[in-house]
Amino acid sequence: MTEPRVEPAGASEPPVTPEADAAPGAPAAAGAPGEAAGPEAPGAARPAGTPERPAHRDANVLRWLGAYASSLVGDTIYFLALGWAAAQAGRPAEVGMIMAVGAIPRAVLMLGGGVVADRIGPRRIVIGSDAVRCVVIIGIAAALLLTGPQVWLLVVVALVFGAVDALFLPAVGALPPRITTPGQLVRVQGLKALTNRFGGIVGAPVAGLAMGLGGPAAAFAVAGGLFAVSLVLLVALKVAPLPEKPAGEKPGDAGEKSGDTGEMSGDQEEKARERSDRAPDGSGPGRTRSVWQDLTDGLGYIRRHRLIGPLVLSNLLFELGGIPLINVGIVLLSADRGWGAPGVASVVGAFSVGAAASAMLLTVRGRLARAGTVRLLALTGGSVMVAVLGTVPALGWAIAVAAPMGMLVALSGGLTAGLLQTTCDPAYLGRVTSVTSLVSLGIAPLAYPLVGLATGLWGVSPVFLGCAAVCLSAALIGVTSAEVRGAELPEPKK
Repeated sequence: MTEPRVEPAGASEPPVTPEADAAPGAPAAAGAPGEAAGPEAPGAARPAGTPERPAHRDANVLRWLGAYASSLVGDTIYFLALGWAAAQAGRPAEVGMIMAVGAIPRAVLMLGGGVVADRIGPRRIVIGSDAVRCVVIIGIAAALLLTGPQVWLLVVVALVFGAVDALFLPAVGALPPRITTPGQLVRVQGLKALTNRFGGIVGAPVAGLAMGLGGPAAAFAVAGGLFAVSLVLLVALKVAPLPEKPAGEKPGDAGEKSGDTGEMSGDQEEKARERSDRAPDGSGPGRTRSVWQDLTDGLGYIRRHRLIGPLVLSNLLFELGGIPLINVGIVLLSADRGWGAPGVASVVGAFSVGAAASAMLLTVRGRLARAGTVRLLALTGGSVMVAVLGTVPALGWAIAVAAPMGMLVALSGGLTAGLLQTTCDPAYLGRVTSVTSLVSLGIAPLAYPLVGLATGLWGVSPVFLGCAAVCLSAALIGVTSAEVRGAELPEPKK
């Protein structure tokens, strides 16, 4: 279970063996004209003996993290303000329709968003996404002040945000390998997970305060201001170009190495992307490819890759079993046991504390040895905790189970993302991220009604056991793959 931007989260891919394909730290190819290629550039080759800058001390990573945090808190405020404005504008059925309609373009367009991120570059996409949201949100704030909330206007806003998310999520997942070195990617995932927790904690009270002072219009205005802050930070972000492909080597070849060069932005990134758009024989510019060809090429890359394929499939199963259980199953469990709303809050809070502890571990350590094996153990342990949680009779026991469950789930998610990002061909990372994001944001929520229906038919405990079995199948896929069992994260340069 990963956490998408607004949380759960997803993954990416490596070559035949983690060491052979990614070649973390290998000397990078020459960048586009005018690029900086010094030791401060993300992914740039460093002189021997020069240590990597830790992610939490890297100004470039911190700019990205600040932009992500501002955008995340803005998302939370937007969603709560949308719900409150919908409640003022329409009947309960219309409120539900307004809150759900944004998921339609997000699910339909997500895979195409990955293609766009790989074609245009993730930096441009996240900048454009925040710019659109900033303009739309400030516009809706002004409209509410002039006319009050109207159902049609809120539906339009929700649809626009869903479409923007379909572009933003694959792009933001493709950025970390372009802003730091391979040895720091797991630490970046830990920082990102901590930021997700921060956004959930801070966003709701800020939204409540703003709506209490000035209604939904004030909350929308605050969200628009946060998107503007995020936009400024993203414009200042430096990214590394895609690596040069040697002649005769196809993009996505299992044996290709991914190195990064210096920092760049804007037109420099476009030039670097042109270098990677080669004919299949690597000899020169290839023919113009359609979006559908790029999409099927990306899906084929996932399917053929002996590490990324099993990781993505395993992640899909774990999220299908886990996300509905966390978002719906815990509510049904609390209702069945008579714990009420405080019980839901306590169990979810314990899960969040455990997840935050894993995020802190990944942030501090930056790398865990035998990552593939540790991930499989975390998947197995998390699956067992899911089964146990559905059988406990008392709230205290549920809290005691939920905390380690959150820790194991977050640990497996962080390691999955780290392994994918350190081994995936950069030219495919947007499409790989779009697949994992589609699972958590588009497919897994479709199981929410099924969990409710199954609970009504068979009871809470059998449903938890069924979800645990689905989660456990994710671990079994990894156990059968030597590449997954032996996967390693790159070591930071010391």
